[in-house]
Amino acid sequence: MTARTILTKLHGPTAAGVPRWAVWTAYATTLTALPSCIWRIAAMNLNAPLIDHNDAPPEGHGAVLVSGEGSWWYVIALSVVSEALAFLAVGLVARWGEVWPRWVPGLGGRRVPIMAAVVPAGVGSALLMVFPYAMVMFANGRMVNGNPDTTMTHGWQTVAFWVSYLPLAAWGPLLAVLTVHYYRRRRAAEAAGRSRKPEAALVG
Repeated sequence: MTARTILTKLHGPTAAGVPRWAVWTAYATTLTALPSCIWRIAAMNLNAPLIDHNDAPPEGHGAVLVSGEGSWWYVIALSVVSEALAFLAVGLVARWGEVWPRWVPGLGGRRVPIMAAVVPAGVGSALLMVFPYAMVMFANGRMVNGNPDTTMTHGWQTVAFWVSYLPLAAWGPLLAVLTVHYYRRRRAAEAAGRSRKPEAALVG
């Protein structure tokens, strides 16, 4: 079984007229969140030596949202949700991004309105631009809120952190490219469909 066959089984058939570069861009987008998810689970849940495990965060780190037993499930949930959201980029090149799957109650088999996909994807890509900003701030020794970076990583740990989190900076831009392409492709397809109807009427 080829890699292409495996990918097709995972996301379903590619929509008509989608160029190869867009398909591979969608694949890349789904992978942008995966390294950070693996890092987060390994560091927080499995206590891997990817960070300095202290009883309390260093001074200036900010509020801890979840602690104790809840933190274990929070990390898992955050990672699963992150990867699920990244996978939705595939809908911008797959058939199920244009026609609702049969199992969707009340909508199965119907065309997906263009803006129903473009608006959420566009808003998501704009919000995800926080990651390039965050990476720039970290590179300048600052946290996202502008406070000095009270990092819990040192040496090779810092390298592992950057390798894991730097791909997130590409999530927003890649999604934006796919969103614009999806909008233009579907609008062009609709325009072509409207132009064919008068021709069919004349032939008839």
